[in-house]
Amino acid sequence: MGNRRHKMKVGFIGLGIMGKPMSKNLIKAGHELVVCDFNKTAVDEIVSLGASSAENGAEVAKVCDVIITMLPNSPHVRSVALGENGIMEAAKSGTVVIDMSSIDPVESKAIGDALATIGVDMLDAPVSGGEPKAIDGTLSVMVGGKKETFDRFYDLLMTMAGSAVYVGELGSGNITKLANQIIVALNISAVSEALTFASKAGASPELVYQAIRGGLAGSTVLDAKAPMMLDRNFNPGFKIELHIKDLTNALNASHAVGAAVPLTAQVMEMMQVLKIDGFEKEDHCSLLKYYEKLTNVEIKRA
Repeated sequence: MGNRRHKMKVGFIGLGIMGKPMSKNLIKAGHELVVCDFNKTAVDEIVSLGASSAENGAEVAKVCDVIITMLPNSPHVRSVALGENGIMEAAKSGTVVIDMSSIDPVESKAIGDALATIGVDMLDAPVSGGEPKAIDGTLSVMVGGKKETFDRFYDLLMTMAGSAVYVGELGSGNITKLANQIIVALNISAVSEALTFASKAGASPELVYQAIRGGLAGSTVLDAKAPMMLDRNFNPGFKIELHIKDLTNALNASHAVGAAVPLTAQVMEMMQVLKIDGFEKEDHCSLLKYYEKLTNVEIKRA
């Protein structure tokens, strides 16, 4: 897998909630960073730790042979990679782009194909774990692309991650991430449905949760989200609006390949109702509020 002590000059584009702590972990590991973001405060913070800055993707590509992107969605990645003053304008043959954003896998393949015409290789490497795991460097990374490219940059990915798993050709990383997001969304809606049913039927939702968590219905989602629901803690670990973005990508990708995702479509409509009601900035466990509205109950601890 290579020498973990090998230091690289790395471009890092996108210093948001996830990108900023990820870039800090790369600096801690001794890598030389060139960072780029429209948020100058974030850029200044990373520069103060020893990075240098660039104005756009082309400037990054002039000086870096490996470039990580961590951006909100498909259009942002396309613009940074292929748009005006983008990576493609200045990248040399042999440059590698590692896109760690969560985007539409159909777009991942299209962007990768465009970059390949000038000899630039791309990995799609979305992450799971949220801001806390970005900070402590224990993200789960699911990676699509050439296996030899994954092997070459495995150590670099592991400076930001607890695990980095190769899942297949380019686009497979984002397919895996969307599968993850489908399961999480459906799980949260199932927990919400079960707890509101139990409450409406006269049982304590807290005791129901304690009784079922050790059985087949037990899950990481149940243990993470049921206590938040019972405490009415809707502070975002992962916002409804971000899950809407992921389910939009899941629906687009499913339609492109002819896969039926009826439950995903249903949860998407629930999340649209929450957005209409003004809850899009809350945690995705706010799906509970959709069920509370339907059943006219409020879940809380006794």
